[in-house]
Amino acid sequence: MIAGPTAVGKTSLCIDLAREIKTEIVSADARQFYRELQIGSASPTKEERQQIPHHLIGHLSIRDYYNVAIYETQALEIINNLFRLKDHVILTGGSGLYLDTIYGGIDDLPDPDPAQRQKVKQIFANEGITGLRNWLRKIDPSFYNEVDRANPKRMMRALEVYFSSGQPFSTLRKKQPQHRPFRIKRVIINRPRVELFQRINNRTDEMIRRGLIEEAIGMYPMRHHNALNTLGYKELFDWLANRWNLELAIEKIKTNTRRYAKRQLTWFKRYDDATWFHPEDRSGILNHILQR
Repeated sequence: MIAGPTAVGKTSLCIDLAREIKTEIVSADARQFYRELQIGSASPTKEERQQIPHHLIGHLSIRDYYNVAIYETQALEIINNLFRLKDHVILTGGSGLYLDTIYGGIDDLPDPDPAQRQKVKQIFANEGITGLRNWLRKIDPSFYNEVDRANPKRMMRALEVYFSSGQPFSTLRKKQPQHRPFRIKRVIINRPRVELFQRINNRTDEMIRRGLIEEAIGMYPMRHHNALNTLGYKELFDWLANRWNLELAIEKIKTNTRRYAKRQLTWFKRYDDATWFHPEDRSGILNHILQR
C-alpha cells in the first residue's frame, strides 16, 4: 500500500515500483474513479497507463451510484486475482477511507432508505455543509468529533444511516478488522511542507494549462452530482456562477488543495504500522517492499 497526500508524487513512484517488481496497480483514489474527471483528478495519463496496467481508474461515470462497500468488493476481487499471478500488488491513493477498507474492511451497515437518502440530500441542498455538521453534532457527537468535517459525503452517509436505522453511525460500527488472505505493508510518502505546497501550486497551474477550465465548463450542467463536489471543480463552478473572478477561483483551488493535503497527512499519521519515505527514495522503498 503506497499512500500519501495529493501531488506528492505517487503516480510516477508506483509506476517505477510496478515495473521493478513486475506487477500492476490498483487505485484507491476516489476522484480518479470517474472517467469524466481526467484533468482535475490528476489521473494517470493514457501513456502512463500503457506502461503499467492500472485498475479502478475511470471505471465509473459521475452519474453512477457508488460507495466504499462496492469498492471493497471490486478491489478485493481484482487484488486476489492478481495475487494468483503476482508476488506483489500495489494499492495506491490518497483516499484514506478506501485504503482502510482494503486493510481491515468496513462494517456491514444498512443500506439507507431511498426516502431518507433524499431527506439528507435536501438538508445539504438547503443548509449546505454547515447544516450537515449541525445535524451530525446533534445526533452523533462521537462520529462528529472524528469525521473529516470538510467531507460532505462522509457526513451524509452517517445521517442516512441514522435516519434509516434510528441508531447513531458510531454505535453501529464494530471496527473489527477483517482477515485478508494477503499481507499488507503500509508505506506513506511525504515531502517537506514547503516542497509539497509548491508542487500543489505548480500542478494546479499545469492543470489549468492542460484544460481544467474547459473541463469544468463542460461539467457545469451536471454540477449537482456528488462526484463533482470536489477540489478544482467546485471552485471553478463558483466562478461560472459569478461568485468570484477566475484569478480568485484558481487561488482557491491551490489553497483548498493544500488544506486537503494536511487533512490527508493527519489521517495517515493514525497508521502506527506504516513506514514513511520521501518519494525520491526509490531504492529504500523498493527494499522495504521486498523484505520478508
